[in-house]
Amino acid sequence: MKPPYVITPKILQLITQISAKIGAINASLLDKPSPKLRKQNRIKTIHNSLKIEGNTLTEEQITAIIDKRRVIGPQKDILEVLNTIEVYNQFGKLKYKNEKDFLKSHKTIMNGLMDSPGKYRKQGVGIVKGTKVEHIAPPLQNVPYLMKDLFRYLKDENELILIKSCVFHYEMEFIHPFLDGNGRMGRLWQTLILTKEYPIFEFIPLETLIRNSQKEYYKALSKSDNKGKSTFFIEYMLDIINSSLAHTLNFGSRKLTQKDRLNYFKEKKIKEFTRKDYMDVFKDISSATASRDLSKGIQMKYFIKTGDKNQTKYRIK
Repeated sequence: MKPPYVITPKILQLITQISAKIGAINASLLDKPSPKLRKQNRIKTIHNSLKIEGNTLTEEQITAIIDKRRVIGPQKDILEVLNTIEVYNQFGKLKYKNEKDFLKSHKTIMNGLMDSPGKYRKQGVGIVKGTKVEHIAPPLQNVPYLMKDLFRYLKDENELILIKSCVFHYEMEFIHPFLDGNGRMGRLWQTLILTKEYPIFEFIPLETLIRNSQKEYYKALSKSDNKGKSTFFIEYMLDIINSSLAHTLNFGSRKLTQKDRLNYFKEKKIKEFTRKDYMDVFKDISSATASRDLSKGIQMKYFIKTGDKNQTKYRIK
């Protein structure tokens, strides 16, 4: 059964804005960040996701752990970082529609931090805030069936990925399938779902903005619980995604170098093209710049040139 939610005008507006920003980011080559940017974003993601769960380590300490340098800190916090690094190392191989991969990731991320990681809970749980019971999770015997239904929903090709990722995140938190690690798994899996459709999301600081708006995050979960549908949480998460993309556009853009353009074009694997085809990809360069790029590409043995003047064509070697 499809999880309940309502498409509101706000959701439609946010999807439109997000789609436009993804297009703008892809056009400026931000879907191919440098290894340095990749590492920086990975550190921020790990730091902010674990900070939400109470981890005390700083970005500098997490950087040192990634670089295999010795760090002094609580053993549990260090282990949380090591486990999260490991699950992100497996990120490219994970299939978001595969429940086994989901359980395997939980086993990795919670290894040594709880009993029986990678297995659904065998007892009832409730979430308590202060002295108030905030949420009673479904009975333990229902968990395997509810999670199978949720993974069946992920295979629905008629659903937009943006919506699907938010619905999964909310429904998984509602089911609360594990005794511990639900929050970090919800955020990890939403990022995985988005990344498989839009690779740029591996480098978008979703976790940072969620951490900076933790009250709103839990409020959106609570409001959705009270209404019995994920609508409020979808609105909240789409707003976070939209803001994260805006942040990336404002602070992540860079002027492309000649080498950037040539490497990017070469990877498109176009069999034969003209200078005009090249300029259609890089719309902000002049014909003279395009000619210089292509000459450099020939010199670097990226391209082979045939013909002359108006008949000039290029092929990728």
